[in-house]
Amino acid sequence: MSENSSRTALADTGRMCLLIVDDERDFASGLARLISSRFRDIDVVPVFSGREALEVLGERTVHLMMTDLRMPEMGGLQLLTQALSVQPQLSMVVLTAHGTIETAVEALRLGAYDFLTKPIEPDQLFSAVSKGLERSRLLEENNRLRQILSLGGEPGELVGEGRAMQQLKRTIAAVAQSDYTVLVRGESGTGKELVARLVHRLGNRATKPFMAVNCPAIPENLLESELFGHVKGAFTGADRDHKGLFAVASGGTLHLDEIGDISSAIQTKLLRCLQDGEIRPVGVSKAEKVDVRVVASTNQDLEARIADKSFREDLYYRLNVLTITLPPLRDRVEDVPLLAHYFLRKACAEMGLPEKELQPEVTEWLSHRGWPGNVRELQNFIRRLTVFCSGAVVDMDCIRMVEQGSGMRSPAAATGLTSKINFRSGEGFVPYKDAKATVVDDFTMAYLRDLLTFSGGNISEAARLSGLSRVALQKILSRLDVNVARFK
Repeated sequence: MSENSSRTALADTGRMCLLIVDDERDFASGLARLISSRFRDIDVVPVFSGREALEVLGERTVHLMMTDLRMPEMGGLQLLTQALSVQPQLSMVVLTAHGTIETAVEALRLGAYDFLTKPIEPDQLFSAVSKGLERSRLLEENNRLRQILSLGGEPGELVGEGRAMQQLKRTIAAVAQSDYTVLVRGESGTGKELVARLVHRLGNRATKPFMAVNCPAIPENLLESELFGHVKGAFTGADRDHKGLFAVASGGTLHLDEIGDISSAIQTKLLRCLQDGEIRPVGVSKAEKVDVRVVASTNQDLEARIADKSFREDLYYRLNVLTITLPPLRDRVEDVPLLAHYFLRKACAEMGLPEKELQPEVTEWLSHRGWPGNVRELQNFIRRLTVFCSGAVVDMDCIRMVEQGSGMRSPAAATGLTSKINFRSGEGFVPYKDAKATVVDDFTMAYLRDLLTFSGGNISEAARLSGLSRVALQKILSRLDVNVARFK
């Protein structure tokens, strides 16, 4: 390189950089001009030897390098190995004549991203440059996410950097400074309990107890006792006094999860408690003062429940003093890569495995896939990847394995449902009724597996998600002998 061109090449402008290496000066310079005409927002630097290429790599970040294989002094394979030792995340495309395809394949084995054969067609060139730069961008993003996660932070932190999450964090910080009752609203799987815990942890009650109860998970006849307590002999089986959650959480915070599903009778008793700051344990005539901050949460449309008279309007206004609304994952897609890395690291730690790495293509796929179950569905999917991916790198083969084997609703799975069933029986054919029953049972088992995985084995939530009554769902589970405990 000349002195001027050397200074230009080594100056890091902050833009993405493409380095072209070829001992044929006219070819390298012409290729640089052609690429610059299409990609005007990147630096394209031509050099004419492996030594000059390493000089550039030692002075500035290079995102994509295109190198000839046959060069004097230092060939493309030697340059490839040394370049990766200087910048391990570098994407490389090798340029080769038709007679050296075998060498190009060896270059791919050593770490090259792609290869092009001379003479190079412009469309193929532009496509290779575009894909190589995109790969580098994804690798940089992966590194950035790993650096963010390596900073640590307390367990239970909200993971996300997008605008919606920044606003949510500001809202939580503001709400935490008061003692007013809070209503946390959001779809299933958005992290309502996590937000409730953060409100407690960031407030002035942080050193006091935090108690949580999933209201519909407890039978109605026991929920009153669970919340307000009872005395010995208050009802059959009450063989000792029992402190309710309001008393246990005294001075702290009580999280009432799925508040929209409690019965009218419990609504009335809860309203009285919130109005007067008092509880009356079952079997006791005298009320007791309590000092508890209530954080309620729901995925229900409470306004619709009020309209159909299944939820008390006065209780709604007692609960809805301050509101925190959680965004669904589809409204913060930019956070999916960070969440995926976080959940992968967490799953590896839970299983006692060395940390795994997500391929950039996997991160991109996860970002474009729909997650109707929100963060919880993404976390469960990453757990499956951790289980089924035996290597250190999670690639698209792992994705395909999990998609095909986990009962996920994919087109491939849907069209292949009946292909696993043999409709012939000896010399005859399986009757339609029996064949249909087999298909329905296979579908039902796949549906239940995914449903229970998504709901964490919570029957009430699973019934709500599926549109079945709790009793109907339990009958199906019993008929198919499904062990719910293994999904918890």
